[in-house]
Amino acid sequence: MDAYVVTGGGRGIGRAIAERLAAAGTVVAVELDPAGLDWVDGSRVRGVVGDAGDEAVLAEAADLAESAGRLVGWVNNAAVFRDVPIPATPAPEVLATIEGSLRPALAGCLVAVRRFLAAGTAGAIVNLSSHQAVRPVPGSLAYATAKAAIEGLTRSLAVEHGPAEIRVNAVAPGTVATGRYTELLETADAETVARLEREMAELHPLGRVARPDEMATAVEFLLSDAASFLTGATLPMDGGRTILGREPQP
Repeated sequence: MDAYVVTGGGRGIGRAIAERLAAAGTVVAVELDPAGLDWVDGSRVRGVVGDAGDEAVLAEAADLAESAGRLVGWVNNAAVFRDVPIPATPAPEVLATIEGSLRPALAGCLVAVRRFLAAGTAGAIVNLSSHQAVRPVPGSLAYATAKAAIEGLTRSLAVEHGPAEIRVNAVAPGTVATGRYTELLETADAETVARLEREMAELHPLGRVARPDEMATAVEFLLSDAASFLTGATLPMDGGRTILGREPQP
């Protein structure tokens, strides 16, 4: 049986990816918050609690995946969303915030590549980027910088390890209706909700935000044999937001 590891797999896009991949094999979801794994059944989806930037935690996840089958896919979804005011924030704090999103992807790629090479098998990695890697919005310096670095990491690993049949790609979502987004709509007043929905429709040429399962579909494709000659690419799953290039209102 094929096996996969998904970091940040407890909620939102990560959970949607884990649930989608579970139809094809065993999935190990890595999640920092134990409550995020309450839905995991322990059969087709198994959980590992810990920091996705910790190589020891990721090694545990890889061991669990390999005990269930052949590790064929790895998804680096875990990230940190936190604004750092510029120029008031000291450089070390800015760098630490960047690292909060970059380190899990880097550590995940390193562990995945090591396991694929040790097994002598082909493998696929998908990193979650963002439309902000190429079109940052105000207040997103740390997050946008980390995501731009992740896209560079994706291309570099694709070049270095392509000869070993290891493919590395990225998916760059626009706005997705995850828990944070839906909670905002549920707690805001009617005027704010109407303004937010109107603004999101204007930012995305398709006129709406994405669903988590649409991101899962893209990841599933990039991990599959249908994408066997695709590597080093970033797939913009943003409803056209990047090409439109319209900035959100302050």
